[in-house]
Amino acid sequence: MAGLDSTADHLQDPAAEIEALRARVAEADLAYHRDDAPIISDAEYDALKRRLAALEAENPELAAPDSPTQTVGATPSERFAKVRHAQRMMSLGNAFSREEVAEFAARVRSFLNLPAAAPVPMTAEPKIDGLSLSLRYEDGQLVQAATRGDGTVGENVTANARTIADIPQTLTGAPEVLEVRGEVYMTHADFARLNESGADRTFANPRNAAAGSLRQLDPSVTARRPLRFFAYGWGEVSAPLAPTQSGAIARLEELGFQTTNPRLCHSVDELIAVWSDLEQRRATLGFDIDGVVYKVDEIALQDRLGFRATTPRWALAHKFPAEIAWTRLDRIEIQVGRTGALSPVARLTPVTVGGVVVSNATLHNEDYIAGHDSRGQPIREGRDIREGDWVQVYRAGDVIPKIADVDLSRRDNPEPYVFPTTCPECGSEAIREPGDSVRRCSGGLGCPAQAIERLRHFVSRAAFDIEGLGAKQVEAFFADATLPIREPADIFTLASRDAKGLARLKNREGWGERSAENLFRAIEERQTIPLARLIYALGIRHVGEVAAATLARHYGTWEALVAALDAAAPAASRHRAADEAVAAERAAAATQGRRASVSAVRAAVWAANPPVPPDSRAAWDDLTGIEGIGAVLAESLTASFAQLAERAVIDRLVAHLTIEPATPVAKADSAIAGLTIVFTGTLEKMTRAEAKARAEALGAKVAGSVSARTDLLVAGPGAGSKAAKAAELGIRVIDEDQWLAIARG
Repeated sequence: MAGLDSTADHLQDPAAEIEALRARVAEADLAYHRDDAPIISDAEYDALKRRLAALEAENPELAAPDSPTQTVGATPSERFAKVRHAQRMMSLGNAFSREEVAEFAARVRSFLNLPAAAPVPMTAEPKIDGLSLSLRYEDGQLVQAATRGDGTVGENVTANARTIADIPQTLTGAPEVLEVRGEVYMTHADFARLNESGADRTFANPRNAAAGSLRQLDPSVTARRPLRFFAYGWGEVSAPLAPTQSGAIARLEELGFQTTNPRLCHSVDELIAVWSDLEQRRATLGFDIDGVVYKVDEIALQDRLGFRATTPRWALAHKFPAEIAWTRLDRIEIQVGRTGALSPVARLTPVTVGGVVVSNATLHNEDYIAGHDSRGQPIREGRDIREGDWVQVYRAGDVIPKIADVDLSRRDNPEPYVFPTTCPECGSEAIREPGDSVRRCSGGLGCPAQAIERLRHFVSRAAFDIEGLGAKQVEAFFADATLPIREPADIFTLASRDAKGLARLKNREGWGERSAENLFRAIEERQTIPLARLIYALGIRHVGEVAAATLARHYGTWEALVAALDAAAPAASRHRAADEAVAAERAAAATQGRRASVSAVRAAVWAANPPVPPDSRAAWDDLTGIEGIGAVLAESLTASFAQLAERAVIDRLVAHLTIEPATPVAKADSAIAGLTIVFTGTLEKMTRAEAKARAEALGAKVAGSVSARTDLLVAGPGAGSKAAKAAELGIRVIDEDQWLAIARG
């Protein structure tokens, strides 16, 4: 029987796996961060991000800015007032092995352009499994406490935080402004006493208890709960706490905070020694931890390293191992997503894995069930998966755990599972295109599952977020014969259609005059919508919140976006044709035992008649040149707007809306705020990664290719075609020394 690690390495087609992960991560985010009722453990969720990051690194053409690796937390609950963090509350990158920790240390040195043997002291501290909290002090007084939320906006829980004994109300000798970041938790002993008391609801684990206790509308309930607080960092501060991480934490201790007592380490060996020690003592600490956090000690180096989209480059969470269990696979069900993908899900006899009851597991696609990947290579040594099998559940790689292996000695089903070739929702043919491991329903908007899922997405919290019109209401209206909602535009004609009808909404079960009026008012309020929200709400494949915001910032207005996509459509079509021709050439070359002539095939397709208009090629280059918008996303976007039925749906919707232009975010005191910059050639005094991070911190947009929208090209030695194109377009070109003057000035 194959081992767990070897099974995890045999993964399916990257596009299929990424799509499955992205379709489910929002549910896990909301359950964990907003509802305090996680459906997975922290270790599992962190491992999800790790797997996605690996897939995106291996397949950059599939990367998208809406990936879970690019988001933090979840949208704050509507029950609490919102708080915008002065500095974002970030997530942490993860490691699961010594090798990954060594790679982290090497990346830090590489980014800083330091020799491999250069000392970079780091701290190591336990990673508390609780709820992140930010405490803001002004003139030594606690004025605000906020949960992390989505990292940018959290929930105001100030009154509740004041009831926690570990949180000082006043500070002596603190900077004028100090935001203390830390974790609210509950000890094992206090958790047991709380559940035994019978005074409150029974909680599943200390983390749930802590999160649910802090996020009470009545502070007196929070006051009755035995909450604790560990400080591990800081946000906005008017004066530095210390020149080092260890010194700053010591300063927080002096100010009266409980801390995690980080240890200073000078090598990877020392970091691993701390991790090993804490793993062995984990059960005796008295509170839950799920790993160890490493941080570069010198604050000046932290500042240089900066941040990725959601994680600091100077910190890493080294997680403890995941767990496995065996259970029976009762049946395999097929779910149809809003893109038409048929996703198989294993329904399991419930089993506890690492403290969480698991009853479902992802099966990825039909190849995974059959025991091989999309190229025919064996998975699980070729063992297929059947209904009734005893399977090994692996809780480290997905929101819904994976099936890692099968026990053939206990198999009693002689029939292999037959994957359906028709949609279980509408009966349309389910097509699997060449090179794709996912089978998709061809029913489009005529498929109820796709239509309902797209409408649910449209009214979701990050999209139109219409009060009173959630997923359940959308499903009911979709099935309604007298007042149906079958596409987004129908939402905005609901009130007028209701007024003309005999079977008024206010007279129906579950509704009344007031609730109907409230719904119509909420719909009317959402007829004015920010551009980024509208783009996201359309539910276009690969276009998530981050990508939508990026597109909105780049084009500014709906009209400019539509014009650009219409202009780019011919070039996008030619690009897709080139991709298909390249795929066919590679397949033929593999069969014939020769080397594929990829560049020649691609050039031939682009040169084919009729020629692509120059303005179309320019629009395509501009679209794909946006940082974070690759060819896969661009093709999906242009294809949606080019399809007549899809475009008609969009146009009917937009006719009812007032679309607010995007407001550019830029630093007013920066000479490059709002500019689009491209880096090319070799940078000798600053790594490319640091240069990009610095440009974005100054309010600039960094693109990957030169186009008519480029404002500035930074050219190091060895600059080639990009420099030539910049000269051709009359774009300003500067060298690295001039760039450094801007970056550090």
